[in-house]
Amino acid sequence: MLFPYIGKKLNQSDKFKHLICIASGKGGVGKSTTAVNLALALAANKQVGLLDADIYGPSIPLMMGVEPGTRPEIQQQKYIVPIQAHGIECNSMGFLVDQNTAMVWRAPMIISAFNQILNDTAWNERDYLVVDMPPGTGDIQLSLAQSVKVSGAVIVTTPQDVALLDARKGIEMFRKVGVPILGIVENMSTHICSSCGHEEAIFGSGGGDRLAAEYGVEVIGRLPLDLDIREKTDAGNPVVASTPDEPPAQAYFQLAKNVERKIEEFGESAQSGPTITVSED
Repeated sequence: MLFPYIGKKLNQSDKFKHLICIASGKGGVGKSTTAVNLALALAANKQVGLLDADIYGPSIPLMMGVEPGTRPEIQQQKYIVPIQAHGIECNSMGFLVDQNTAMVWRAPMIISAFNQILNDTAWNERDYLVVDMPPGTGDIQLSLAQSVKVSGAVIVTTPQDVALLDARKGIEMFRKVGVPILGIVENMSTHICSSCGHEEAIFGSGGGDRLAAEYGVEVIGRLPLDLDIREKTDAGNPVVASTPDEPPAQAYFQLAKNVERKIEEFGESAQSGPTITVSED
């Protein structure tokens, strides 16, 4: 059943047990693909919601196979009923505007839109809310950290140095606002040739391990550079939903297990409220 909203503003922790940010320092590293497949993997035995926090470039509607033009139901002229896709409750700015509409908004409007889509979504009770963050370390990241309890952040990167440089900024940002780092996901880690079976680290190797060692965190996932992942995600039928027994999907199921393990390890040390520290650096 939906939560009763009349007469009071609910705290987000009343709707879901854990909020997980899927973040990256830069675009193009497969953050949204990771968020979608991780949410689906968690949903194998948990109740999961998926929030697309990328106001400028929402991709969850396409990746989750939601028919273009689908609009959510609005209750009490305010609250947005999430769209159901692959057994997951989803919400995204992409459900509220035309897919060809450019969001030419300044920061205050972006923050307002994000806060509304977060706080005015009529989620059912969930074990996890997976939030696909926009790339970078900007206003939405800060707004989320100041608004709700965040169980932890997953940092997605690729092995090459330019991606690792930006991933460091993401880790530093979450640490400054008191959000635990659940771990690093090294996406496009290796590619296995479909013809000969040769495995090759196209984008280099060891980058995720070096970054994890530098910050004292764990590499909790290594995801392959695989054509099947790209094709099925673009078709709105991600590998975890369509081919769960194949190796690419199994990598996401292992990631989900590691995320749940890390959340259990952090336990009550997870963020209990907005805490921002300021330093001279």
